[in-house]
Amino acid sequence: MGLATREVHLMGTKITLQIEAAAPEPILTELVRRLQSYEHRFSANDDRSELMTVAHQAGLQPVVVDPELYELIKIGRHYSTLPQSNLNIAIGPLVQTWRIGFNDAKLPTPVEITAALAKIDPQDILLDDAAHSVYLRQKGMALDLGSLAKGYFADRLIDYLKAVGVRSALVNLGGNIVVLGPMLQHADRQWRIGIQDPAKPRGNYKTVVRVQNKSVVTSGIYERRLKVGQHTYHHILDTHTGYPLETDLASLSIISDKSLDGELWTTRLFGQSRQTIMTTLADLDGVDGIVIMQNGDVYSTLK
Repeated sequence: MGLATREVHLMGTKITLQIEAAAPEPILTELVRRLQSYEHRFSANDDRSELMTVAHQAGLQPVVVDPELYELIKIGRHYSTLPQSNLNIAIGPLVQTWRIGFNDAKLPTPVEITAALAKIDPQDILLDDAAHSVYLRQKGMALDLGSLAKGYFADRLIDYLKAVGVRSALVNLGGNIVVLGPMLQHADRQWRIGIQDPAKPRGNYKTVVRVQNKSVVTSGIYERRLKVGQHTYHHILDTHTGYPLETDLASLSIISDKSLDGELWTTRLFGQSRQTIMTTLADLDGVDGIVIMQNGDVYSTLK
């Protein structure tokens, strides 16, 4: 058996793939090929992507899309329309108005924010299961699957690795991590996944979790920021106000079997109170969480 690692830059982030297999290199090459394909279809920042084709036809006509893209849009629409959820895959116009994390990020005017808010109702996403078509009812609407896509991709990659007989692997899509099987280099066979300390530079961990066959997804306000004068704005936007969420959380990490579930729960819960988050997680089977507050306090449902 050979241990091999591949690092690539895709989707605006560094991706690390590590597998243990008899012939790991061809498998790693196929993983990268699949990620490149996903990026081409799912990107909200590439005018040539399949997702952007849907936006270009907003208010005009439905667009037939790839079954995997359709599946993720359908899942996203469902969770976007639930009450008290901060997830909204129709948030594209608001994200593009701020563009936090990009070189051309700017503080929008109140008029621009009001205009964007008028175009982000997830009820205006019309789906046709028979045709696999997506229609955005209003001109100027745009989908943004950034809060879900990496989790979906990671789960699909793990499915592929299982199908080709890989027993030990790590998929790290820029902080969205899934591990398969045992970590053979450790005596206890557990993978160590560090949870970033929000107050320190990347690579400094606040705590470490030990897992096998799990996903660890972290969402935080410390990663992408825009500084204007004396004020700093983070990238997690409130779909009601149009401005960054008011929160005393610094980060929320979800440990779950499926990475898509981790994405869903971090996005749905971020912005809720610590008490609400901990109560919700306590009632979920197979899902745990770690909350790090802006004052540095840590709360966890892990036993």
